Amino acid sequence: MNEEKLFNIYLTELLEWNKKCNLTSITDPKEIEVKHFEDSLSILKAVELQNQSVVDIGSGAGFPGIPLKIARPNIKLTLIEATRKKTEFLKHLIEVLNLQDVKVIWGRAEKRNPKNIDIVVARAVAKLPKLVIIALPYLKKGGLFIAQKGPIVEDAKNEIREAGGRLKEIKQIELSNGHKRSLVIIEKI
Repeated sequence: MNEEKLFNIYLTELLEWNKKCNLTSITDPKEIEVKHFEDSLSILKAVELQNQSVVDIGSGAGFPGIPLKIARPNIKLTLIEATRKKTEFLKHLIEVLNLQDVKVIWGRAEKRNPKNIDIVVARAVAKLPKLVIIALPYLKKGGLFIAQKGPIVEDAKNEIREAGGRLKEIKQIELSNGHKRSLVIIEKI
């Protein structure tokens, strides 16, 4: 299936499941396309994804992990989500979309600790200082943590240093609806 068809199926499944369990407060299809799909794919403006291992912390209804997997099918993706109903949706979605090399973990990210991951992503999970402490232990040396934040980014210099990282860049982007976003890119050193 092509990308467009996969995203259409994703949208349909998201809206259908959202009637039964609250996956997203955004229910307008056009808004979902921008605020969930386009926003998730903005990570591709920060990193070239090809064949890496990617962990999505606090995946929720699959953002940003599933859109990244659709756009870059050769990544190895792990989705970590603490809410059981959301993990059930993710497992269903992976099956419906026939996505390969995707693992869903039900639990809290701070209680898990896969090592030697290339890239960790997180969107709308926690404040940056807390996220840094959770995400950086997952990474191999040279690996990247990309936190999707709003236009104003919290200071996390101490936590980045303590967790063995360095701030590589804060990339400012704008979605097609004018919404501003910061991609905080931290390298594990």
